[in-house]
Amino acid sequence: MPAKSKNAFQRPKSWTDAAPQLVDVATGRAAADLVIRNGRWVNVHSGEVIAATDIAIVAGRFAYCGPNAGHAIGKGTKVVDAGGRYLVPGLCDAHMHVESGMVTVTEFCRAVIPHGTTSMFIDPHEIANVLGLDGVRLMHDEALAMPINVHVQMPSCVPSAPGLENAGAQLTAADVAEAMKWPNIIGLGEVMNFPGVAANDETMVAEIAATVKAGKTVGGHYASRDLGLAFHGYVAGGPEDDHEGTCVEDAVARVRQGMKAMLRLGSAWYDVASQIKAVTEQGLDPRSFILCTDDSHSGTLVDDGHMDRVVRHAIAQGLAPVTAIQMATINTAQHFRLEREIGSIAPGRLADFLIVSDLAELKIDEVYARGVRLAKGGRLEADIPPYDYLASAKKTVKLGRKLKAADFDVEAPEGANEVRARVIGVIENQAPTRALEADLPVEQGIVRMDRRNDVCQIALVERHRGTGGVTNGFVSGFGYMADCALASTVAHDSHHMIVVGTSKQDMAKAANRLGEVGGGVVLYSQGKEIALVEMPIAGLMSDERAEVVAAKAAKLTEAMRAAGCTLNNAYMQHSLLALVVIPELRISDVGIIDVTKFEKVDLFV
Repeated sequence: MPAKSKNAFQRPKSWTDAAPQLVDVATGRAAADLVIRNGRWVNVHSGEVIAATDIAIVAGRFAYCGPNAGHAIGKGTKVVDAGGRYLVPGLCDAHMHVESGMVTVTEFCRAVIPHGTTSMFIDPHEIANVLGLDGVRLMHDEALAMPINVHVQMPSCVPSAPGLENAGAQLTAADVAEAMKWPNIIGLGEVMNFPGVAANDETMVAEIAATVKAGKTVGGHYASRDLGLAFHGYVAGGPEDDHEGTCVEDAVARVRQGMKAMLRLGSAWYDVASQIKAVTEQGLDPRSFILCTDDSHSGTLVDDGHMDRVVRHAIAQGLAPVTAIQMATINTAQHFRLEREIGSIAPGRLADFLIVSDLAELKIDEVYARGVRLAKGGRLEADIPPYDYLASAKKTVKLGRKLKAADFDVEAPEGANEVRARVIGVIENQAPTRALEADLPVEQGIVRMDRRNDVCQIALVERHRGTGGVTNGFVSGFGYMADCALASTVAHDSHHMIVVGTSKQDMAKAANRLGEVGGGVVLYSQGKEIALVEMPIAGLMSDERAEVVAAKAAKLTEAMRAAGCTLNNAYMQHSLLALVVIPELRISDVGIIDVTKFEKVDLFV
């Protein structure tokens, strides 16, 4: 399933091919393409800020970093005066999912380049759950066409929890071994099946072995609070990092076992402040800590930033600016065995750097990648054309029938006037949920919601094979006061459709609307469509520009607030309610899932 690009940016020469040019420029025998003069060099290798530094660039790589690069200036050399500003390595996002931005790889890059991101390590397991290996190849090939470094991790768990959900596709150990031969696969994506690793599941063992044999990095995802033998078995099984920690004890435990603790600040995951205390208060070595975003939607990217936002937040928690920058540059590069390519301003590395006027605030004036200025003053200068996805990547939402309000009825046990039901409890700004219980009334054999106590309905609608299946349950935490429903075909990780609402009529209308447009997210209230973000590519990504998507997402957020939802970034919380690899309680096409036990449970207690 190849995709088409109107224009691919030229890939830089390899270090070995460029080495003679680099040596000639460094020694003054040849002229550089670009020289930046009079900068303050943020040296992430030594931890210093070195004043009065020049850097010389040729063939998209740094050739010379030191005082007075006059020897590298010739007739064709472009010279830029940094005016005493800071020269900072381009920022790296160590773990993220492009699909969470609601946009394509191209549009994600357009949004984040002005914020200083020049390297991303993406795990496309969202599109893999819909389109399988073809979907991974789509994003792999698109990533190669970008003017910045977009490295791809091969998804490890599709579906994420076999037996507890049915995705739109399945990836095998043979698929993983095959993908390790692709030019832009950097490692294995987050290994979410942590019970499988601890139990020596054959598929997990084979996938990790294929990755290690290829000399690539194994990504981790240990979403359990249990730091006992199950955790030790998981670490022994090979994962080298983890971004699922939420408290300082999690960070300490991972680092002590030789893992890298990835601390995330996404649109709705705020896990840096609690865990960075392992460095600021307990004195652990910061080289074992890496910053990332995991999930950021388009509104956050366009309005608030990307890795620059994460670095500023880490500095605000008490980290020294250079240390925070190390966690978003050299630490990431070393973890993925790319320290000779990215992550620092040093000879031989790709010339990815920022000109920054305020280090503590990380005020980014200019962004360069491979020696070319891509953004200035927060505005993208590079012309990055849209990337064409073929029709085979669209029309993936198959409901099989038109849904009715009655499809969302929850039938009570015969003769019951009241039931005690399991309720998924949303935790603001965190990925885990709580396993709650609530006493709910029964009228004419149907269990009713309890809107006064913030218990509304949730449904998962099968959308890959058109079975017409609907799984119903209850959720608390959104605070909806109006008659409304929010439906989304972004439902990590199997990406069926999740519908949450206080009105079954609106739930049916919202679900049917997404079937009509080929996927996305929509809010209905009192029978009317209030906000819609169309995402026709695999039901996960828009084919519009990032700015357009961000504006639509902002309207969606306003509509949710108007309906009574006060959660920060509630859409992101909504999208994770089917993630059956993060405790405690979730919903899938199989039923209600207790993720502490990894088993299906009855809706009623």
